Amino acid sequence: MILVTGGAGFIGSNLQAMLARRGHETVVVDWLGQEGKWHNLAKHPPGRLLPPTDLDAFLDSRPPVEMVFHMGAVSETTAIDGDHTWQTNVELSRRLWEWCADRRVRLVYASSAATYGDGTAGFDDQSSLAALERLHPLNLYGWTKHSFDLLVARTLAPRQPRPPQWVGLKFFNVYGPNEYHKGKMISVVKVKYDEVAAGGPARLFRSDRPGLEDGHQARDFIWIGDIVDVLLWLLDTPSVSGLFNLGTGRARTYLDLAHAVCDAVGQPRNVEFIDMPTSLRGQYQSFTEAPMERLRVAGYSGQFTPLEEGIRRYVQDYLVQPDPYV
Repeated sequence: MILVTGGAGFIGSNLQAMLARRGHETVVVDWLGQEGKWHNLAKHPPGRLLPPTDLDAFLDSRPPVEMVFHMGAVSETTAIDGDHTWQTNVELSRRLWEWCADRRVRLVYASSAATYGDGTAGFDDQSSLAALERLHPLNLYGWTKHSFDLLVARTLAPRQPRPPQWVGLKFFNVYGPNEYHKGKMISVVKVKYDEVAAGGPARLFRSDRPGLEDGHQARDFIWIGDIVDVLLWLLDTPSVSGLFNLGTGRARTYLDLAHAVCDAVGQPRNVEFIDMPTSLRGQYQSFTEAPMERLRVAGYSGQFTPLEEGIRRYVQDYLVQPDPYV
């Protein structure tokens, strides 16, 4: 049995789809809500679907879980409810870590590239306490994800009990199907698709950094299928533990992304620049790129999908289809 928290969400439901295709028995922990999120699971329902409020009772029942994929979190980079975000992103993660350590259950959890802040301290995914303490996240979400990474490092240092396999993954900018419930946190690819498909230009923020041209802000955009491939590789490779970046290893500009969306839709390249909202200034990462050496050294040999190909798949295989879900 495999437990997937956040299994009705974006990354979790894509993982659930592949686990179901492999024939694994799964338990998904998530809220479905009233925003059509159930569509994410419609083609591959889990054996059980539990609300997060029932998780503790489920764990206390001593279920035969072999692995936990902890993808559930408050993931809004604009989150402002500190108590709720801490309880969800840190305390829930702590409880799962301790339960997995006690029951000898493998654990993979979602960290985030938001832990790197503005990037001035680099994007080194070393898991030592000294390396982590150099990072300064820009927002509440990034801080809570960073706080759990620190908690793990402090647990490992004195060799306290740990899960037999533990992996934290610092996801960079993920895009792909089943993200439609995410509201303002939906990927830039989907936002630009909506603009272009409606006949308008792809609108990008003007640069707020001296010397950086408009549209040349760059991120490490990664196709959801590549994320799932790594998660399944970890399921198949119990000897691997550690904190790892998960991006493509290559930053691409927002202008590249906008052009790729226009090409995939079959429209002329048309980009318009707009002022960055005041609320984002000072909290906006103008460059992210995931060094992937540590995951490669750990043994992962899969290839990452180029941005243009990932966007083509997303647009043509999902967004223009009557049923855009995995």
